[in-house]
Amino acid sequence: MLRSALLAASRSPQARTLVEKFPPTHAIVERFVAGERLDQGVAATDELVGTGRKVTLDHLGEDTKDAAQAAGTAEAYEHLLAALKETGLAADAEVSVKLSAVGQFLPVDGEKIALENARRICEAAADAGTTVTLDMEDHTTTDSTLAIARELRADFPWLGVVLQAYLRRTEEDCREFAAAGSRVRLCKGAYKEPESVAFQGKRDVDLAYVRALKVLMGGEGYPMIASHDPNMIKIAGQLAEWNGRARDSFEYQMLYGIRPEEQLRLAEAGNTMRVYLPYGQEWYGYFMRRLAERPANLTFFLRAMATRG
Repeated sequence: MLRSALLAASRSPQARTLVEKFPPTHAIVERFVAGERLDQGVAATDELVGTGRKVTLDHLGEDTKDAAQAAGTAEAYEHLLAALKETGLAADAEVSVKLSAVGQFLPVDGEKIALENARRICEAAADAGTTVTLDMEDHTTTDSTLAIARELRADFPWLGVVLQAYLRRTEEDCREFAAAGSRVRLCKGAYKEPESVAFQGKRDVDLAYVRALKVLMGGEGYPMIASHDPNMIKIAGQLAEWNGRARDSFEYQMLYGIRPEEQLRLAEAGNTMRVYLPYGQEWYGYFMRRLAERPANLTFFLRAMATRG
């Protein structure tokens, strides 16, 4: 019930105003978001890369209202990729893109606009010498996102996609996208979904994650294990070993600000460890979903409210 309330609040203008006006909010958000400006995102990337970790940067923005705003988001990614190229960080940093932020659900030609803007971003990434991963949102976006991914992969075969283990369809989607050269980020899923399309209990979601992970690890693609769960990390390592995978043929991914000590441990052990690093002014929805995902995050936020208020 609490998770549902937080996810609902992530889309509530009234809740957003309340949270944004609370004095210590920005200081707390810094745990999960690199900052609001491009230079802050690049600086945080440089710091993470200096510790042996890799990065995927998310320029925060979703629920785009018009084509001009969508084009502006694509331009922001172009500037980001140019900065990664200029600073020499592109070898260790890629970008993650939500298609909703580049026009996917505009009422007129939304998918066409999103495809064109995503293509611009992919071209900028290719020029910088790095890659792009398409983020996934709630289940109503899955068919559209994968259709756009298929089109882009014709020209950018390195394009990554995110699949969410709690969706009942995901194991089959993994079979399609586990081909040679593909990059698939497997996460559990952060949205409130109906039982008709998604597993509900933790045990069922965990089992679904393992089934999907087995498909990816047994395939010819490049699995990206997006999880903070110690059991899933252990299972991923075992599956990699059983499938004879070299350590550079898959990677672990975790969110910025969550389990940093484990991130460092995995990197120091010789694994590829990539940090999902968001930045930008539209941080509210992302922040609220992080609170909904883990009770420890909400406890951290409430404790800070109590001590700084």
